[in-house]
Amino acid sequence: MKNTYLTGYLPLVAILLFSLSLALFAQSLIISLFKQVGLYTEILELFTETEMKLAITFALMLMFFFVIAGLKVVANTLNELSLLFFSKDTEGDLLKAVRNGSIIFFAGGLISLISFSSLIGIVVIFLLTAAGYLIFFVYKASPALSMANLIGIITFQVVSWSAFGITLALIGMKIYNGLLGSLPL
Repeated sequence: MKNTYLTGYLPLVAILLFSLSLALFAQSLIISLFKQVGLYTEILELFTETEMKLAITFALMLMFFFVIAGLKVVANTLNELSLLFFSKDTEGDLLKAVRNGSIIFFAGGLISLISFSSLIGIVVIFLLTAAGYLIFFVYKASPALSMANLIGIITFQVVSWSAFGITLALIGMKIYNGLLGSLPL
């Protein structure tokens, strides 16, 4: 029995796995910061060490969940827009064909848990997973598209994500420079 909804929960699990690996990495940074600042012993008077770690991990996981879920919404929108612009499929058959690509992100989320102590490792795994999904998306969509439409989809995806990334980087640099400019030195 082949059910099209069998892998419907995998995007949620993949988001949770990537969020957990990022939260575990950030948790160790926050605890070391608390120790440097001298807040660690005061917090241990209120909570046990396990409670404190769980609370920090849960809060960070929630924050990363929101960010990654937002990226998933953007990714789904870009995928559907690229199919709208460059595909002649009006029934949604191509979307059904690429639905199983969530297995790629699930596997990437599992692998990211192995590398939770390295931010670079987590980011590299996420980027490789996203590139693997793009290749899967193009491979599954290619039989129904001409070469020009296929190039259009790839170009649309690359340009859209590049513009998104550059915009975020510029905003981040603007905020960083604003914070440095406001410090009394």
